[in-house]
Amino acid sequence: MKHLAALLFMILPVDAFACGDAVCIVNPDGLSLPEHITFQETRAGAGPGFVVDDVLVLRGARFGERFAGQTVNAAGAHDVVTGAALSPLTILAGEKGQNLSVVSFRGVKVLNGYGPKGFPKRDAQGEGAIAILFDQDQAAISIDFRGGERGRADILFLRRDGVALEHIPVQPIGESSVGFLRSGNGADIAGVVVTNRDPQGIAIDSIRFGNAANLG
Repeated sequence: MKHLAALLFMILPVDAFACGDAVCIVNPDGLSLPEHITFQETRAGAGPGFVVDDVLVLRGARFGERFAGQTVNAAGAHDVVTGAALSPLTILAGEKGQNLSVVSFRGVKVLNGYGPKGFPKRDAQGEGAIAILFDQDQAAISIDFRGGERGRADILFLRRDGVALEHIPVQPIGESSVGFLRSGNGADIAGVVVTNRDPQGIAIDSIRFGNAANLG
């Protein structure tokens, strides 16, 4: 763990260690993360996209709506996730038409969560929750967001035993990349839940992860 902390100190802004929270927002350009999910090899469609009604399994992570123990409710057109996740962290898909879709737009594929109005309605696309369960615990991740119109995204970080590490609001949200670092020499980010209150919803373009120690 000391070796990992030393590596992170060399590559990350010093203010990441002074934010006072369990997980800190950092500049993603300062993160050296070897794993990269882009959705480019995932089946996709134009417009509302290719609907995904089950958990989406990709190399290094699984994608769904929430974790076992959590409840999804509607706040207008958006999902709101409440409740404590159970141990061990278990990812679940949403109801049919209210889980995920993969959209292809100008050669780029992005992942959408579908809100309570359901697929393929436009005012449901991007309004739904997206849960991510990593195969291995992480010290840092970065997420590329697409489609935001200066609303707010909320990211909940969880350990594998279901304990919530941190809830981080990101506002304003737009076409942006955001890095997140576990403070205190930690490497126990097992899952995240992304929700939003953006007028047009948001999508995930890509995710980077993989502990820096793996580079040695």
